[in-house]
Amino acid sequence: MAALKPISAPDIREAKRLVVKIGSALLVDRATGLKQDWLVALALDVAEAKARGTDVVLVSSGSIALGRKVLGLPSGVLTLEQSQAAAAVGQIRLARAYEEVLAPHGITTAQVLVTLEDTEDRRRYLNSRATMETLLGLGVVPIVNENDTVATDEIRFGDNDRLAAQIAVTVGADQLILLSDVDGFYSANPKEDPHAQRFDLVEAITPAIEAMAGDPISGLSKGGMKTKLLAAKTAVAGGCAMAIMEGFGLRPLTALIEGAPKTWFVAQGDPQQARKRWINAMKPRGELHLDAGAVAAMQLGKSLLPAGVAKVVGSFGRGDPVALLTPEGDVLGKGLVRYTAVEAKAIAGHRSGEIEAILGYQGRAALVHRDDMVI
Repeated sequence: MAALKPISAPDIREAKRLVVKIGSALLVDRATGLKQDWLVALALDVAEAKARGTDVVLVSSGSIALGRKVLGLPSGVLTLEQSQAAAAVGQIRLARAYEEVLAPHGITTAQVLVTLEDTEDRRRYLNSRATMETLLGLGVVPIVNENDTVATDEIRFGDNDRLAAQIAVTVGADQLILLSDVDGFYSANPKEDPHAQRFDLVEAITPAIEAMAGDPISGLSKGGMKTKLLAAKTAVAGGCAMAIMEGFGLRPLTALIEGAPKTWFVAQGDPQQARKRWINAMKPRGELHLDAGAVAAMQLGKSLLPAGVAKVVGSFGRGDPVALLTPEGDVLGKGLVRYTAVEAKAIAGHRSGEIEAILGYQGRAALVHRDDMVI
């Protein structure tokens, strides 16, 4: 019997889609403000990744830290209203800073502000995913942050580690890098225990691993090791490997390639497999009965167009799971539908070019996109 091949750490040079999370302490100095030299160096790393053919998404903290300096707010904990005001001032400066350092490399940026609700509600999730896919398809580097100007405690992620993991799953990234003030995951808090050991590779997040997570928090950032471990659990379950590394030095992604200290958490499968499992576990809210042509097209990996739907059954909303049935009534698969039941019934059997005339607005061509279905 052949020996099992050992699990090796990922290589970011092989990433198809890379999400990089940037902590506030890396980007903003409390005394001087934005660390321009660091950001310019990061832009070089991003440009090199793009040149390799990698899609890049940046999840960046720093808007509140930038805004509070501009507004002269005191150090320490801010009220919700102060945080939102600081974010409103800081977000525009943060977006402009990224635009200015990436534009010389021919890279277009986009600001994407989200809240926890945007990822928990399926309709909003599909909207966010479609927008991000379009941006990445156009070669844009999205700059993502929590929408702190409107988010209340009930709809907050609360830290950009978990936000980055959710974004990585949303866009189907295969690698996530958390640039932090620590150089990996340790058996104990290295600031308190000199015997703490760093893990180079974590193959599974066990209860023993979870028990090791301390919670060191810097003066600027909210994310401690516990939140990073929560982010890792989300990422790896979504088929995305995740690394934690210290990012204060210039060119941190280059340093990672060259062997800088880090901890990799191994992905469970790939992003597409993870997404299919998630969809397959859902309970259908309705049924789409297909004609033979649609069945044949979907078995070839095509999206489901309205013209291929013979009948719509049930009451469902946009983003809900539906069962996909053959003309004989057999279940072919499941998918997340892009229209409500009322809209689906109106456009069923019609060509995509007729959607606008029927519904009164220009909808999406596919009723169920191939990325949102399991056959």
